[in-house]
Amino acid sequence: MKQKLLHTVAISALALSAVAAHAEGKLNIYNWGNYTNPDMVKKFEEQHGIEVTLDGYDSNETMLAKVKEGNTGYDIVVPGDYMIAIMVKEGLLAEINASTMENFKNVNPDWVDVYWDPGRKYSVPYQWGTTSFTVDSDVYGGDINTLALIFDTPEELKGRINMLNDMNDVINAGLRYLDYPRCNSDPEQMKELMALLVKAKDDWRTMDYSVIEKLTSKDVDLSQSWNGAAMRARADRPTLTYAYPKEGFTGWMDNVAVLADAPNMENAKLFANFMMDPENAAMTSNFARYANGIVGSEEFMDAEMLEAPEIVMPAGAPVPDFVQPCDQDVVDLYNKVWTRLKQ
Repeated sequence: MKQKLLHTVAISALALSAVAAHAEGKLNIYNWGNYTNPDMVKKFEEQHGIEVTLDGYDSNETMLAKVKEGNTGYDIVVPGDYMIAIMVKEGLLAEINASTMENFKNVNPDWVDVYWDPGRKYSVPYQWGTTSFTVDSDVYGGDINTLALIFDTPEELKGRINMLNDMNDVINAGLRYLDYPRCNSDPEQMKELMALLVKAKDDWRTMDYSVIEKLTSKDVDLSQSWNGAAMRARADRPTLTYAYPKEGFTGWMDNVAVLADAPNMENAKLFANFMMDPENAAMTSNFARYANGIVGSEEFMDAEMLEAPEIVMPAGAPVPDFVQPCDQDVVDLYNKVWTRLKQ
């Protein structure tokens, strides 16, 4: 019996050794800055015997430009919804067929047949949320649920506003305030938008992605913001309140995807599967403060995440607006508007 047991242990050891040999090596992740839980990375490294390196970017467009240069050495990227659609069209992502992976059963059905990746051939959910703004309710005591605070700024907030340094988020907010459609190429409406943005900019202090730092340092009293960043800022500045403007706001999902030229393709697929485990998804949510789209993750999430006003939208709030990629002629027009605004 003992001899049989030793034989079994030896076989198991050989099997484990073979798995480790297959999975050993590296994984190079290119993700948004301050968005990856280091404890989650450490868990992945220990579980699979893989060394992870992590670099950060500040926008979808920055990431896309880097990837299009080629030979980046990165395996994993984490694009937003519309950017996944663009990268698939340009052949930049590997078809990983996530639906065949072990942990795909945990993906919330609402996030499977999404416009940017129907059936999840190229990506898996990472985090999802909204883009609106957060404001110090001690500084401004009026109704915050309107984009008028940004585009027709009250005296208390003039010179105290930070906008995201993001073309789509700024332009789409302006279009919502004017009640015009997104992906807009109407010449007259775009002229009106340009005038609105240029005038409003006089009341803005900065245009910066460092939302948390801007708010917690009290450099500004209002910042356009992602909801998770707003929650993290509120932990240091309790008077901050996240707005759900009546004119509407953006909904988005960031997704784990594998680059078509990933040097560590199999390790990248392991990471995609890893991120669909409820406990691992919750580790990211507890760090970044966003929802994740993985069923069962709530069991492992911090209690405050399940009731935070930045995460749980109030009754009567508008439905988040998931903006699909615009045609190239619209993108060219937006670039002209953005260049003029940034002068």
